[in-house]
Amino acid sequence: MTSLRRVIDAAEVALAEAGVGSPRADAELLAAHVAGTERGRLAFTDAGGDFQERYDGLVAQRAKRIPLQHLIGTAAFGPVTVHVGPGVFTPRPETESMLEWAVAQPLSTTPVIVDLCTGSAALAVALSHRWPAARIIAVDDSEDALGYARRNTAGTPVEVIKADVTAPGVLSALDGQVDLLVANPPYIPDGAELEPEVAEHDPAHALFGGPDGMAVINSIVDHATRLLRDNGRVAVEHDDTTSARTVEAFTRTGQFVDVTARHDLTARPRFVTATRERLTT
Repeated sequence: MTSLRRVIDAAEVALAEAGVGSPRADAELLAAHVAGTERGRLAFTDAGGDFQERYDGLVAQRAKRIPLQHLIGTAAFGPVTVHVGPGVFTPRPETESMLEWAVAQPLSTTPVIVDLCTGSAALAVALSHRWPAARIIAVDDSEDALGYARRNTAGTPVEVIKADVTAPGVLSALDGQVDLLVANPPYIPDGAELEPEVAEHDPAHALFGGPDGMAVINSIVDHATRLLRDNGRVAVEHDDTTSARTVEAFTRTGQFVDVTARHDLTARPRFVTATRERLTT
């Protein structure tokens, strides 16, 4: 392990110099990937054979700000690990705060759940772990993303559907029947400056939500108003500059109660939740 630790130490320095935000963690995760083990077991790993050559190659690519998840081919999200790569949005740890809220909701054992803008289907698959008998519908309009979503949902009860969530009437057959709706939509305002891993590798279609970042969110609020049953719940992730606008989008419908702005573990405004209640006649 002494020589492996030295190799990882050197990789950490190279990644830090390249501006990678988590150089030690990335160096260790790449080492675990090459060694075919878990990060926590590196201390018991004897890296021989072609480890050095393969590891150096991956570290060099990471130093060019290619996302770690693209290099190892997977991303951890809550209780699941999903396949990711070019063409699909990489799920972020920050979204796990919305997942934690979702799995804490007092739903039946057989709820109807919708995940709009599903991307890799990470949220949908994680929710299927919480409610294995649920009907879960994951929706996206990107063929690249849907390819990953279908791969990640294989062997699960999650249904993957191609649809544009900015179009009216999406999933109209489920109007008034949905218990929980979640969405991590494109919400970054056009022109925002992003880290290279995001700007150069996440699909722009999954990132940008119009001049103020609200174009897709407004459509999702409309769908939630229509799809959710009485007392159905919704959670929508948003840009950290648009929390108040997202709250207002739900409030102005007059159809939701308990509209709440929520924060992630870094205390940044991250998502808004609301409960459907038909308050007008």
